[in-house]
Amino acid sequence: MSVEDIRTAAARVKPFIRRTPVLKLEHCIGAELPADFHLKLECLQVSGSFKIRGAVNRVKSLTPAQLANGLVAASGGNHGLASAYMARQSGVPATIFLPANASPLKEQKLKKLGAEVRYAGSVWDEAHNAALSFAREHGAFYMHPFADEAIVAGQGTVAIEMLEQIPDVDLYIVAIGGGGLITGMSEIIKAVNPEARIIGVEPAGSPTLHASFAAGAVVRLPEVTTRVATMACGRTDESIYESARRHVDDIVLIEDDDMQRAAELLWFEFGIAADLSGAASLAALMAGAIKPKSGERVAGLVCGAGTDGLSN
Repeated sequence: MSVEDIRTAAARVKPFIRRTPVLKLEHCIGAELPADFHLKLECLQVSGSFKIRGAVNRVKSLTPAQLANGLVAASGGNHGLASAYMARQSGVPATIFLPANASPLKEQKLKKLGAEVRYAGSVWDEAHNAALSFAREHGAFYMHPFADEAIVAGQGTVAIEMLEQIPDVDLYIVAIGGGGLITGMSEIIKAVNPEARIIGVEPAGSPTLHASFAAGAVVRLPEVTTRVATMACGRTDESIYESARRHVDDIVLIEDDDMQRAAELLWFEFGIAADLSGAASLAALMAGAIKPKSGERVAGLVCGAGTDGLSN
C-alpha cells in the first residue's frame, strides 16, 4: 500500500461518506488535558465509525462476479456494520460473524441493516475462522478488517481529512484493534509530516501490536481478556506489523475501565456517544499513559459510536 493508494481511495470513497467534524476539547471538568487537543468525530460517520471508509474502498473495487454471492465479515461490531451497510447499498446479502462479547446494540443495528448475524467463539479470531469457512462454502466475498490493502487504504483517508482540518499536529493518538486504522493513517501522516509522532493505544487485555513490537515479530496472544470487542484481536497481520514498525513511534496499554471513564466524560461534557474504542484516544491521556510535551498540538479520533458512556 502506498500514499498514492490512499489518495486514490480518498477520491473513491468521497461520494459515499461524511466529512466528519473536529472538536477541540476544552473547559472539561474532571480531566487534565493538553491545551491544544482535538478529536475527529468519526462516531458521526456513515455506519457509525471510520470502518465505512475501508468498506467503501473495497466494495467499490470489486467486480459484479465477486459481489454476486454477497459479503461476509467477522467483526467486533463496527467493521461488520460498515460491511452490512455496503452490502445493502450494493443489493447483496451480508452475513456478519460476531464474537460472544460483541455489543448487543451493534447486533441490533446489523439486523436493521438487513444482515444475517451469527455468533462464533469468544473473541474476534474465532469469529474470523468461522467467517472464512462460510466464505469458502458459499462463495461470499470475505471482508477482512485489516489484512486487506484496499481496506487499509480506505481507513487511511481519515488522516487526509485530519491533515487538512487540524494543521501542524505534533502528536496523533490512534486506537488499535487489528491495526488497519493506525497503519493507513501513519502511512499518509509520515509522508506529509515525518516529524509528527504517532502513538497507538491498545487494551491491556489485548496487546496485539505491543507484544509483537516487544518480540520483534508477529506473535499470537495466549489469551484476549479485554471486554472491548472492537479492540480484541489475538494476532495481527505481518504486513500490518511491518508498516507499523516503520511508522508508529510507540504503543501504550490502557485498561478497559480507563476507556469507560473517558466515554462517560465524552457524554457528560459534550453529549458524544462513543463506544469504548472511540474513547481510547482520550482515555490514554486521562490515564496518563501518554504525556504530551509542553506546547504540543495533539489529535485523536472518536472512532466509533456507542452507548458505553451513557450507563452512569
